[in-house]
Amino acid sequence: MRELVLYCREAQAEALSDALLEAGVLSVSVEDADLGTEDERPLFGEPGTEPSVQAWDRNRVVALLPDGADPAQLLEEAAQSANLNAADFAGWTLRDVPDADWVRLTQSQFGPIRISDQLWIVPSWHRDDDSVQTPEGAIRIELDPGLAFGTGSHPTTHLCLAWLEAELPAGADVLDYGCGSGILAIAARKLGAGPTTAVDIDPQAVQSTRDNAEVNQVSLAAELPEGLADGQFRVVVANILSNPLKVLAPMLAGRVAPGGDLVLSGVLERQAEEVAAAYAPWIAMSVWRARDGWVCLHGRKA
Repeated sequence: MRELVLYCREAQAEALSDALLEAGVLSVSVEDADLGTEDERPLFGEPGTEPSVQAWDRNRVVALLPDGADPAQLLEEAAQSANLNAADFAGWTLRDVPDADWVRLTQSQFGPIRISDQLWIVPSWHRDDDSVQTPEGAIRIELDPGLAFGTGSHPTTHLCLAWLEAELPAGADVLDYGCGSGILAIAARKLGAGPTTAVDIDPQAVQSTRDNAEVNQVSLAAELPEGLADGQFRVVVANILSNPLKVLAPMLAGRVAPGGDLVLSGVLERQAEEVAAAYAPWIAMSVWRARDGWVCLHGRKA
């Protein structure tokens, strides 16, 4: 595998990172380009305070490329999408990444996750770990994300799970759009949902959801977007990113049945108002709960 390395200014960092992900890179990290020099500076300040800026003066952006990707074409698409000048990044370079099972190495860092006393996420690699104790009668979801997003450790996933546990109407039909590992769809079924459909644009995520549903002995439908039949749902949940959520607003709002609930996450606190504004023509959204700088938005369709 290869990494694309380039440099950008503070005002470009967030838009460029989002655009690279949307263009198809596997991951993006942003680092202080002056790290280790006298020009290095802290970004976040004191713990618990809101940063005044979201990037450094000079940033090193490192993007992990999928096999076979053309870095020049990918960067051109990202720059165009973000309304940036590709010429600003003409000094980009490539570097090789040693072969390793990075997914499994990352997964090994995650232990059982307590969502509440009654809801626990237990990674499959802890299945036979006798030291993993959950309260008697607790709902235990065994999960192997594979190559899909969703271990339960990220604040956005935690927020959506908390909403499902606290607010999910009994027997409600559910759409989990951007299902990743299937964690939200599986949790919904275990928490009493009725017919549940999970959708993702990534075939690997769809397969991961099917596999995890089978392990957890729950019935649900997992499909690519083109396989989603017409219809509306009592609950629609989408844990993606703010930009895709804004683009998908007409579709997701249209999938909510009258009187139904829409739950959105993958949204930073500072992005909450603009995401809510994108849904305002159909559903009034407001912050249900916040966690570690992220929010869960909720709205009920009239």
